[in-house]
Amino acid sequence: MDLGIKGRKAIICASSKGLGKACATALAREGCDIVINGRNEENLLVAAREIEGITGGSVRVVQADINTDEGRTKLLAACPEPDILINNNAGPPPGKLEDWDHAAWLAGLEANMLAPALLIRAVIPGMQERRFGRIVNITSAMVKSPYPEMGLSTAARTALTALSKSVSRAVAPDNVTLNNLLPFRIDTDRQRFFSKRLAEEQNIPFEEARQKIAETTAARRMGKPEEFGDACAFLCSEQAGFISGQNLQIDGGSYIGLI
Repeated sequence: MDLGIKGRKAIICASSKGLGKACATALAREGCDIVINGRNEENLLVAAREIEGITGGSVRVVQADINTDEGRTKLLAACPEPDILINNNAGPPPGKLEDWDHAAWLAGLEANMLAPALLIRAVIPGMQERRFGRIVNITSAMVKSPYPEMGLSTAARTALTALSKSVSRAVAPDNVTLNNLLPFRIDTDRQRFFSKRLAEEQNIPFEEARQKIAETTAARRMGKPEEFGDACAFLCSEQAGFISGQNLQIDGGSYIGLI
C-alpha cells in the first residue's frame, strides 16, 4: 500500500534509538523527509547512517533537549513546516509514591506532558493552514492499564492523552489528526532495563528474566520495533485521515479491557 506521504516533512523526537528510531525508519521508507532528534550527537549520527542505509533516504540530525525552550526552538527551526510530528521522550524511572517528590513530578510532567504539548501547539497552526497534519504521541500501555510503580509516568502521559483528545476535535475539519500509540513490551533498551532489574531482584539469569517479561504478553513474546514503526507510519498516512483522537495499543493483544 502506498501511504501517500512521500515528500512529507516529519519531525521524530527522541529518535536516536528505540521506538523513535523505529518510527523514523518506517517514515523514511515511505519517502518522508525526516528530522531525527536526541541529546547525544554520536548516537544520532549512528542512527542516521543506519536509517539511510536501510531506506535509501536522507536524514537530518538535530541534537537538542526537547525538555527546554531552546531545544524545541532548535528542532522546529530545522523543520519549520512539518507535516508530521512524532512526540516521544524518555519516561521517568519506576518507583513508589513516596519516591516522587516535587522535583520528580515537575521533571515527569515536563518531559512527558509539557514538552509534547508545546510542540503540538507550535506545529498545529501551520498544519491547519496547509490542510494536512499528522501528530502521533508515543505514550504507554500504562495510560489504560496503570501499574503502581509506573504512576508518575502514567499521570503525565494521561494528561497528554486528554489534551490531544480535546485538540483533535478542534482541528479535524482541517485534515489534522492526533493519535496516541500505546506500547507494551516492545523489544527496546527500555525492556532490557526492566529485564536487568528483574534479574537482579530475583537473582536469575538475564535471559530468564527477559523470558518472564515476554510471557506477560498475550502473544508470549515481545513486540518488534518494526511492528511499532509501521503502525506509526500508517497513522501518518493519507488513508488515516478519518482516524483521530484514538489510542492504539501495540501490545500483542495483552490489554484485557473492551475500550
